[in-house]
Amino acid sequence: MEHPMLSRAADTCFWLSRYIERAENTARILDVNMQLLLDYDTHASDAGKHHWQPLLASLEAQELFAKLFDRIDAETVMQFLTFEKQNPNSIISSICDARENARTIREQISSSMWEHLNRLYLYLQSPSAKSDFLGSPHDFYRRVVEGSHLFQGVTDATMSHSEGWQFIQVGKYVERADNTSRLLDIKYHILLPSGEQVGGVVDLTQWMAVLRSCSAIEAHLKATGGTLTPWNVAEFLILDDAFPRSIRFCVDQMDEGLREIGGGTRGAFRNEVERISGILRSNLDFANIDQVYDCGLHEFLDGIQLQLIEITAAMTKEYCVWLAE
Repeated sequence: MEHPMLSRAADTCFWLSRYIERAENTARILDVNMQLLLDYDTHASDAGKHHWQPLLASLEAQELFAKLFDRIDAETVMQFLTFEKQNPNSIISSICDARENARTIREQISSSMWEHLNRLYLYLQSPSAKSDFLGSPHDFYRRVVEGSHLFQGVTDATMSHSEGWQFIQVGKYVERADNTSRLLDIKYHILLPSGEQVGGVVDLTQWMAVLRSCSAIEAHLKATGGTLTPWNVAEFLILDDAFPRSIRFCVDQMDEGLREIGGGTRGAFRNEVERISGILRSNLDFANIDQVYDCGLHEFLDGIQLQLIEITAAMTKEYCVWLAE
């Protein structure tokens, strides 16, 4: 099948979207984790390490962090994940990469998209960003999240919903599914303090924080009739088919976008990326939470992350062949 969009432009649209989504999700996680500390005794000697190390573990960033900082606490981890340009996955690095990708395809995106992204980029580069961060980290991170939402809304409203837009959608949902899996994995890595129990006050507080990171509290309570348990939070964020940040919803949208690009239909595939994506989608469609826990929550989430990497590689090979030249 011939693809009218240039391979380089397709790849750029995909990664532009991923970087925007990555910055938003990092801001969400940092904001909620910072607020979670308020529920605990932050004077304990291991409080910083206990609450911040799981973020580094889930992002596979421990090695780079250790080269740049000599201690793990709120100040160092927030600096590393927000303003550290040597960290390729920090908020500022993600927005810089998104802007650079957008710059190279100015003719493919709308002026409004460029203006909103450039405004967020210039803000993060300005002295006022760090001043706002020091004054109120919560308000700062909300501004990053809202900046991402504005870009996504403007994209949907001003860009033709053709192939370029489809690559942007696929990038957004690949990144979002990956981030939700990593967010759940953070909870897995947090060990309950001595004397606490699964389903106890501390455990449920941590699960509430996971829901807050996804702006999912109201949707979850509505879906479960107002009950909150560790297993129904995990089930909701992995398998719900209607919530826009659940892994299953994201994979559904990703698979739909890939089929729009490739011209395939559900239940069949025209290329390798559609085949791999269809397998992941089917697995999630027919999974239940008992199967997830039988597999092991961490192992299940790790498997999804690996499949998303495989899908990205197959998509690059299918549509972005210039990378191999």
